[in-house]
Amino acid sequence: MTDTDDPRALFDLSGKVALVTGASRGIGEAIARAYAAAGAAVVLASRTQETLDRVADAIREEGGTALPIACHTGDDEQVAGLVERAVSELGGIDVLVNNAGTNPHFGPLLSAEESHWQKTLDVNLIGYFRLARACVPAMVGRRGARGEGQAGKIVNVASIIGHTPHPGLGVYAVSKAGVLMLTRVLALELAPEGIQVNALAPGIIKTRFSEALWKEPERSRGFLRQIPAGRFGEPGDLLGLALYLASAASDYTTGQVFTVDGGQTVGAS
Repeated sequence: MTDTDDPRALFDLSGKVALVTGASRGIGEAIARAYAAAGAAVVLASRTQETLDRVADAIREEGGTALPIACHTGDDEQVAGLVERAVSELGGIDVLVNNAGTNPHFGPLLSAEESHWQKTLDVNLIGYFRLARACVPAMVGRRGARGEGQAGKIVNVASIIGHTPHPGLGVYAVSKAGVLMLTRVLALELAPEGIQVNALAPGIIKTRFSEALWKEPERSRGFLRQIPAGRFGEPGDLLGLALYLASAASDYTTGQVFTVDGGQTVGAS
């Protein structure tokens, strides 16, 4: 916990290095830009260098520090290279946001092919594990260099569908349920190292990734009837919690799942 009389300092990320996957657009881009605005040097990762460069340029124009690195989180060697560059060029890693995701199958669960399962789990779940495994030594090393204090933060972007299934999204739902348990297991195992691990569980957020759920008028109206807030979320709706979970404000919070869904899970109960 930061010893200060200024509550704003609890959310200050100055001097921190944050690695955000899936950072080329949508939720990942929004979180990366928020962290940069809070003072962090941000490592941007996704599969396409060109889109990452666009986000990095925007962050730099706003006075922030950004390092864009193309990386496929399904590839161990690329993940290792990503972390090595972050450490060598920015000095370490303090915050990891696991956000990269895929959803190659829509339909009844038993209509999914094994290739759909393999791709979905490899990116949405095992990819999160790969990044955590690669980043934790760097986080612990930063704590060792300081000699005290917290070592790092891991924020896993899950989904309300991880505990409230929706027809047609079964494979995706299973992968996100796995993320919720991965979060709890890592929180338990990494607490002695001074690392907090928590998850964000968004409802329907208006991004390109989710547009099949909110863009078509009839389907959109069906979902809106389930959301007490009466609207779909925007990436900005996640930023307050994302900043909390990356900062000293959450030093005594670990193993938790924070739902941001406009009340959808309440409305459906």
